Amino acid sequence: MKSQNTKFIALAVATSTALVACNPLSKMVKRQNEVNFALTPNPVEMHADSISIALNGSFPTKYFNKKVSATITPVIKYGAGEELFAPLKLKGEVSEEEGTVINYEKGGSFSHTAKIPYKDGMDVATVELRVDGKYKTKTKALDPRKVADGTIITPKLVMSAEKAIAAKDNFQKFSLSDNKATINYLVNSSAVRGSEMSDKDVKDLVSNLKLWSKDVKMEVNGVVVDAYASPEGEISKNDNLANERAASANKAMGAEFKKAKLTVASDSSKLNGKGEDWDGFKNLMTASDIKDKELIIRVLETYTDLAKREAEIKNLAATYTEVAKKVLPELRRSEVNVVMKKNNLTDDELKTLVDSKIDSLDAEQMMYAATLYTDDAKKETIYKSLSNKFGQDWRGPNNLGYIYVRQNKIADAKAQFEKADGLSASNPIVKNNLGVCERLNGNVDAAMELYKQASGAGSEVNENMGIIYIMKGDYASAKSSYSGVNSFNSALANLLSGNNSIGSIIDASTDKDEAMSYYLKAVAGARSNDKNALVNNLKSATGKDSALKAKAKNDAEFIKFRDDAEFQSAVN
Repeated sequence: MKSQNTKFIALAVATSTALVACNPLSKMVKRQNEVNFALTPNPVEMHADSISIALNGSFPTKYFNKKVSATITPVIKYGAGEELFAPLKLKGEVSEEEGTVINYEKGGSFSHTAKIPYKDGMDVATVELRVDGKYKTKTKALDPRKVADGTIITPKLVMSAEKAIAAKDNFQKFSLSDNKATINYLVNSSAVRGSEMSDKDVKDLVSNLKLWSKDVKMEVNGVVVDAYASPEGEISKNDNLANERAASANKAMGAEFKKAKLTVASDSSKLNGKGEDWDGFKNLMTASDIKDKELIIRVLETYTDLAKREAEIKNLAATYTEVAKKVLPELRRSEVNVVMKKNNLTDDELKTLVDSKIDSLDAEQMMYAATLYTDDAKKETIYKSLSNKFGQDWRGPNNLGYIYVRQNKIADAKAQFEKADGLSASNPIVKNNLGVCERLNGNVDAAMELYKQASGAGSEVNENMGIIYIMKGDYASAKSSYSGVNSFNSALANLLSGNNSIGSIIDASTDKDEAMSYYLKAVAGARSNDKNALVNNLKSATGKDSALKAKAKNDAEFIKFRDDAEFQSAVN
C-alpha cells in the first residue's frame, strides 16, 4: 500500500511538472526582463488637472506565445493610495481575446496613451506597470515594474491674481469756454464806435465779465482777437488796417475788464490781423440774394491774384454797388473771444465736502474724490453715495464691486457687478468684472466666456484670460495673453510653454522679491540644467519662506538633483 502511494505521488509531481513546462506564461515570466518599457514624460506631469502618459514598449522574438493574451495596466502609487490608468490589451496571433496583436516569431512593439484626473498627493508618486498574462484558463502576473516618478505640478503655481477694473472719472481740474462778440468798423477805419459797444453780443459779454469777477473759480485764460478788412483798396493798407482793428478791439475790451475789476494777464492777449477776408466774402455772397452772385463767385474761383480779382468784381458796377452795401460792411470787423477758465473744486475742498455735504457733489466730483483716499472704507462710502444720488450711473455699483473683490467679498461684488450690468448692457469693464467673480467661484468656463465679451476693457482682461489658459494647459495662449506683461504668472506661462529664460520677466515685475518668484527661477534653473541658478534661487526662496524647503525636497522638478550636496544644503 505504501509503495502504491509513493508511485501515485511521483506520478502527480511528474504530471504537474509537465503541465508547467507546457504553460507559456512561465516562460514569459522567466524572460520578463527582456521586455522593454518606456513611459513619457518621466517624471509624469500634471496639466489641466490631469496626468497624461504615453507608454511604448517592445517584446523580443519568440516571446509572446500565439495563444497568450496580456493586460498591461499603468498604476500611479502615491501616499497610501493608487490610481489605475486605462489598461492596454495585447494578444498572440491566434488568441481569441481582444487586443493589439504581437507576432511570436518576430516579436512586436506597442504604444498606449492614457489619462487620469490629478489628485492631491500625487506630486510624490511612482508609476509602475502591472502585466497579467492569460493562457487558456491560466493567469500569471509578471513582476511589477517601475517606469516613472511623479508628478511635476508646476502649473499649480499659477497665482490667483485676477484683476477687476474700476471705472474712471471724467473729472477735469478746470474747463475752458469761448465767449465771443463782434465789433464792426466803418470803411478804412479802426476806431471802435460807441454804438458797437452797445450791441447785444458785446453787452452780454460785458455783463458776464462782471459776474465772473465775483466768482473765485473763474479766471481769464486768454483773449483772442481776429481782425479783418473788407477786400477793397490796396492789400498792404488792408493788412495794416486789420492789425489796427485788432489793437483797437483789444483796447476797448481791456477797458471793460478794468471796469468789471477782472484781472487779465498782460501776456494773455493774442492779436491776429488777418488782412482781407476773401473767405468770409465768398461765404456771405453764397448766402446772399444778390443778383449775379454766381458770376462773382465764379470770379473768386477763377482768379488767384487778389488785385485782379477785386478789379473784375468792380467791373460788375451795378452788382458791386449792392455788394458794397450788403456784404462788405460785415467783413470790416474784429472777432473777440474771451476764453474763460472755470476751476473745479480743489482736492482739499472735495475732501471737506465728502465729510460734510457729499450730496452737493456731482458724479464726476464724487468719482474723482474717491481716488484721493487709500482707505477702502472711505471709497465705499463715496461710491454708495454716488449710487444713491445717480442711480443710473453704472460706475457707482461697478466700483463698489471692485472694492468688494479686493476685500474678497465675492458674493457682494457679484451683486454689484450685476447691478452695473443692468445699467450698462454689454459694458466690457463690467463683463470682465463678472468674469473675475465667476473664476473666483470656480466657474472657469463661464469666466472665460465673459472675458471674451470684455474685449477692449483693458490689458487686465488678457491677464485674467492667461490664468485660465494656464489652468487649462493651453500654455501657448497663456504666453500670448501675457505678452508685454512682467509678472509671476507671465513668467510661469513662458516657462510652461518652453521658455526657460524667465529671469528678466520676473526681475522687471512687482513680484520680483517674492519667495515664489525665486522658487520659479530655481525651477527654470533645473529645467536648463543650470545648477548654480537652481541652488542660488532656491536658497533665496527658502530664506524668505522656510516652508518651501519641504516643497522643494518633494518637487519632481528637482528629482535629478536630489542627491546633490549643494541642493541638499539649500533644502535642509
